[in-house]
Amino acid sequence: MGVLGSWGRGLTLLLLLLLLLSSLLLVLGSARYEPSWESLDGRPLPSWFDGAKFGLFLHWGVFSVPSFGSEWFWWYWQKEKRKEYVDFMKNNYPPGFSYEDFGPLFTAEFFDANQWADVFKASGAKYIVLTTKHHEGFTLWGSKYSWNWNAVDVGPKRDIVNELAVAIKNGTDLRFGLYHSLFEWFNPLFLDDASKSFQTRQFPTSKTLPELYEIVNKYQPEVLWSDGDGDAPDTYWNSTGFLAWLYNDSPVRDTVVTNDRWGAGSICKHGGYYTCSDRYNPGHLLPHKWENCMTIDRRSWGYRRNAEISDYLTIEDLVKQLVETVSCGGNLLMNIGPTHDGRIAAIYEERLRQMGTWLKVNGEAIYGTQPWRAQNDTVTPGVWYTSKSKEKLVYAIFLNWPASGHLVLGQPKAIGGATEVNLKGYEQPLKWISLAENGIVVALPQLTIDQLPCKWGWTLELVNVN
Repeated sequence: MGVLGSWGRGLTLLLLLLLLLSSLLLVLGSARYEPSWESLDGRPLPSWFDGAKFGLFLHWGVFSVPSFGSEWFWWYWQKEKRKEYVDFMKNNYPPGFSYEDFGPLFTAEFFDANQWADVFKASGAKYIVLTTKHHEGFTLWGSKYSWNWNAVDVGPKRDIVNELAVAIKNGTDLRFGLYHSLFEWFNPLFLDDASKSFQTRQFPTSKTLPELYEIVNKYQPEVLWSDGDGDAPDTYWNSTGFLAWLYNDSPVRDTVVTNDRWGAGSICKHGGYYTCSDRYNPGHLLPHKWENCMTIDRRSWGYRRNAEISDYLTIEDLVKQLVETVSCGGNLLMNIGPTHDGRIAAIYEERLRQMGTWLKVNGEAIYGTQPWRAQNDTVTPGVWYTSKSKEKLVYAIFLNWPASGHLVLGQPKAIGGATEVNLKGYEQPLKWISLAENGIVVALPQLTIDQLPCKWGWTLELVNVN
């Protein structure tokens, strides 16, 4: 009886395990996504992305060689024939010099992925997005589908994507992301498809889609930043089919996030999070997760040798962009353009390190926060709010230190005997006066410039306010 009893209990346990496994498989099976926007748009955004708040964008490619005007150099020179670009080539390069001739000059000899990773880590960013291929078609990895127009065959003879992926994943806690342009300006297959109103699909089937599968399987990015639909619809690109694979079966299916640039008409409508336009900063709360992709150089995403100091956003500008964006529920993706020889220019490195310095003091008001009921103050301009509801914390980030030494906040309402006010980076609690339904007045500490906890924007931590 003892043996039979043990055998019976074992059989019962085995049946329970099989039942549990079958239930789990049913759950997993029901979570698969169909190749339709209705299904794909229902996928919850992986939570890490909303908590990250701040990422870095890297525009690097053959356009970094002429480094004149913008990363759209080839288009402006050869297609639009803008005078300043035509004159630049006429005055600096021999007759007959083609854009392809810039390829071997993309040398990247100073590119040190570990050094870049250290700078990115110091910036306080939580993810990066590297251009694997811009509209020029040159790939920063040895793509099997971009023969003799990639960084392994031409120029540096190195797999740039892999080197940076290894440095980021092994040396930092940042998430690694990749940008990829769907179309290529002058690819004959794309131009032929376009001439037929995209009724043929030679280019996406032989180039775009194989490249996308290649970079996802090879480098396992946790951000896939699509761009450049060339006015072709998502059906031409088979975007929904690719995204269904990405969400269901790819090696990053559980953590990958995607944007909204998957074909004409999809932007700000379909995809993971919305970008809506370059430098998108609506200034108010949106119902869908969004990202403000912007660049430190006001005029270009790629590096420009002809940039002037006034073309670069100041650290005050950048802190303002971050604070406004996060207060309204967005992420900030801040772009830099490395040089053709693989350097991060000093002005970019300075800005990144300044951001990191600011975030060391004020990061609690940025990372892992949610929008508050009010995004900005209605009495004092330049005050933006974030919150952590579970901890009953509201953060008021003010961009201008008042000359009076008193900060009037019209939105938070004090709770008698419970409210506390602290200045991040300053040890003593602050004194304040309640204005009842009209807010509170906070007495800021009298500090010299050297005594301020930071230089460009300050955070009040409000505990227990309505």
